[in-house]
Amino acid sequence: MAGARRIVVKVGSSSLTTASGGLDADRVDALVDVLAAVRGGGPGSGREDGDGGREIVLVSSGAIAAGLAPLGLDRRPRDLARQQAAASVGQGLLVARYTASFARYGVRVGQVLLTSDDTSRRAHYRNAYSTLDQLLGMGALPVVNENDTVATDEIRFGDNDRLAALVAHLVRADLLVLLSDVDGLYDGDPSRPGSSRIAEVRGPDDLAGVAIGSAGRAGVGTGGMVTKVEAAGIAAAAGVPVVLTSASRAADGLAGRDTGTYFHSTGRRSTGRLLWLAHASTPQGALTLDDGAVRAVVQRRTSLLPAGIAAVEGDFSAGDPVELRDTAGRAVARGLVNFDAREMPRLLGRSTRELARELGPAYEREVVHRDDLVLLHP
Repeated sequence: MAGARRIVVKVGSSSLTTASGGLDADRVDALVDVLAAVRGGGPGSGREDGDGGREIVLVSSGAIAAGLAPLGLDRRPRDLARQQAAASVGQGLLVARYTASFARYGVRVGQVLLTSDDTSRRAHYRNAYSTLDQLLGMGALPVVNENDTVATDEIRFGDNDRLAALVAHLVRADLLVLLSDVDGLYDGDPSRPGSSRIAEVRGPDDLAGVAIGSAGRAGVGTGGMVTKVEAAGIAAAAGVPVVLTSASRAADGLAGRDTGTYFHSTGRRSTGRLLWLAHASTPQGALTLDDGAVRAVVQRRTSLLPAGIAAVEGDFSAGDPVELRDTAGRAVARGLVNFDAREMPRLLGRSTRELARELGPAYEREVVHRDDLVLLHP
């Protein structure tokens, strides 16, 4: 942890705002004080651009919560339209607050808003990486959030914990730090006597039998401990270790001191867009595979050919993510399809050679190439 140079830090709404909505300037400033010091721009450091320090990407919730009070809302709305309105007002307030607070240390802030749709496609994925990498290279601190003002239910990440895990992989981070209002993962309700903090998690087996709460205390966010543990699992499986602790103990967590819960990395870094495909994309349709095709895709890791497809569902275009299902309807993989849905019916069960003779050489190819395919149950 002490040697981590590029770090993604995620902070939740409850750590930045009041329960009734609205930003808490003191909380924001306290977090910025810690991040600026870690980055190399703290008081007395003599550095204003983080030169020689660590690189920080901040994934920050709080846009919707920050917009509640200014719009006269006493609680987070349930309908999407009013959530988007609150986000529209709150996002500007949130970034303005960060800009002013980081300016105390001469640190520039860059806003990056993402939707799942933006990041599940290869070209958009590359653009997101290039933007974030360039901001870091120019000495700026990216503040990332889901683009709540335009995201619909179909293209939402769902929570910023998962977004943070994916961003950590996207920017090739050395560490992910998840901050909330709880100082770690406990083996029971942390408010009850007898519950103990789990200091380390080396793999899924360490969490067997652990009851994980699903709701935060403040009631202004969407995440809970469940989403944080899931996000930690995504990042750890992709080779990024994770620290889960409270915002009040952010300095200890970033310094590698004994606080919170440390999730050891459990896997190796994979192709970035495949991680996004598995965890951030929304399938636009489904292909049902016969038993032979399931074995070929899952066991032999081959591409999916039209001969192995028994049925097709959905309205998708070439390049969209689709689910690959077995005959029982179980999703076994996800991939980027090479044909539109309207083209698929005449391809089913036929060999590529036959299709090429009848329809032309453009049809002598895979429906889903193995390089654009990720197994959901490896």
